[in-house]
Amino acid sequence: MKLFRIAAASVVATFAATVSFAQDKVTFGTNWLAQAGHGGYYQAVADGTYEKYGLEVDIQMGGPQVNNRPMLPAGKLDFLMGGNMLQAFDSVRNGIPVTVVASIFQKDPQAILAHKGVYKDFADVANAPKIYIGKDAQFSFWKWMTVNHGFKDENLAPYAYNIGPFLVDEKAVQQAFATAEPIYAANEGVETDIFLLADYGWDTYSTTIEARTQMIEENPDLVNRFVEASIIGWYNFMYGDNQPAFDLIKEANPEMTDEKLAKEVEYLKALGIVDSGLALEKGIGAMDPARTAKFLKAMEDSGIVDKGSVDLDLVANYSFVNQGLGMDLRK
Repeated sequence: MKLFRIAAASVVATFAATVSFAQDKVTFGTNWLAQAGHGGYYQAVADGTYEKYGLEVDIQMGGPQVNNRPMLPAGKLDFLMGGNMLQAFDSVRNGIPVTVVASIFQKDPQAILAHKGVYKDFADVANAPKIYIGKDAQFSFWKWMTVNHGFKDENLAPYAYNIGPFLVDEKAVQQAFATAEPIYAANEGVETDIFLLADYGWDTYSTTIEARTQMIEENPDLVNRFVEASIIGWYNFMYGDNQPAFDLIKEANPEMTDEKLAKEVEYLKALGIVDSGLALEKGIGAMDPARTAKFLKAMEDSGIVDKGSVDLDLVANYSFVNQGLGMDLRK
């Protein structure tokens, strides 16, 4: 695995809070509307962490009418918040010169949502007579579910990102973001069971940080500072005073409230989305090349990715993470 070594990384980590850097302007694009799942980045803006690392960060919010993904290779963004590793594999297959440099989520929040107590376990969920899955998901994790967990296409129903049909049908199940739809259902008085796909073998990294490959080669110090400051931001968001981040998120997305954001953080902690697995040993953002390779093989075996179409050496750069940075901030 090709790794780009950073000679001064430890120096930056040690002295970032005291050394005055020239402020580098950085634009970071998210993949959806501002929410708690983006909280560490907003935290790093709000509490001055990015500034301590010599960065002036402008967060460009994604959304239903905004696709930030092509803006990274086009040079309109400096960093991008990716989804899961399928996007990274797709970039490599298509010769797009971007690279994953950190994974904030150890577990993908993608889940299947069922009414409380209706299905005894995930295997039983496969027997649901109606399973609402969105079009894009039908070509990714749904295909994996049919190959590995016995789900059947005849039970598939199109999901239009409206939980109404699910709410009124006790036996129905649907795809869900583990920190979103369960909250919406609870607000309508419907208790649910969350089956997090990561707990059943959907072992992708998620909410990654991507950078242009050229930037990694030509300015690794900038990449390192952004990654490290983001990691510190996530620790402060998860375990410190996250009200400053809440306020910035609400300003960007007025549909958010303190109550909803706090509930999302509760789910992030309870489900081990951010701080679990390798992150417990090597810090938030941690990544393991072997896990990336294992997930690629699983996607090839499921027919989601063509075998031999992805060069793993081009998918991720692991030299910016796995240093244990910020673990002392965990409470």
